[in-house]
Amino acid sequence: MMNSQSPALPARTRALRVVLLAIASLLCAGFFALGTWQVYRLQWKLALIERVTQRVHAEPDFVPPASHWPQISAASDEYRHVVLNGVLLYELSTKVQAVTGLGSGFWLMTPLCQADGTAILVNRGFVTAQAGKQLPAPARASADACRTAAAAGPAVQLTGLLRLSETGRAFLRQNDAASGRWYARDVAALSNALGLLQVAPFFVDADAPDGQPPALRQSGGDAEALLPSQGNGAGSSIEHPVAGLTVISFPNNHLVYALTWYGLALMVAGISWWMSRDARRWHRANP
Repeated sequence: MMNSQSPALPARTRALRVVLLAIASLLCAGFFALGTWQVYRLQWKLALIERVTQRVHAEPDFVPPASHWPQISAASDEYRHVVLNGVLLYELSTKVQAVTGLGSGFWLMTPLCQADGTAILVNRGFVTAQAGKQLPAPARASADACRTAAAAGPAVQLTGLLRLSETGRAFLRQNDAASGRWYARDVAALSNALGLLQVAPFFVDADAPDGQPPALRQSGGDAEALLPSQGNGAGSSIEHPVAGLTVISFPNNHLVYALTWYGLALMVAGISWWMSRDARRWHRANP
């Protein structure tokens, strides 16, 4: 019985070894391809960081006109340093929940009406949660509110970073326009809630004004020192939100991922080599 089955054992062993080597080859090729893809992603991320850094520190250029809005994209426009002129509709300021280096609070999103009647939402800056509670709920604009405001003035000029609209969900919480609870800077939803027409598909993070630290990421000082005095006077944070707090950070772990995938490919290749060497030794010992 044993002798009749023993000749089949080497054949089954060889078949199993062939299958294992085929699987190992596929795994090795797959891991190597994933590592190579991460190398390309690393090059893309480095180019993105360099491009964004150049945009942020460049001299501000005029904000794209309405005719160019359909072509706005992250690759060509996000974080561009822009300058815009118009009239701020303070009564339409909407607070969006935010967590910054200064603590939890709100961004103040205020429409800016341009001379042509179009509007751009401007993130005027950060206010604390306590100050945000004192803000009245925004009114709903009339159909010609922007044209009327632009004609009446007074106009202001400000600079900032062009940002693309966010989705309507943040931290597992969804915007609730009916209740006035905003967690993400969704330009389309905010514009609809305010009754604004002809609104840019992006918003602008306002730069810090002269005399205020340019940005939290560059200040290196005490974060509390950036906050204006609390209260109801002209110097309160309600009147003067802290601007220039845009944090520009791109996670760049692609090199680690590439090394991990290449390491797995080498490990599978090493195991395959060890299996082949062991098989050759067995055949030499059992001709």
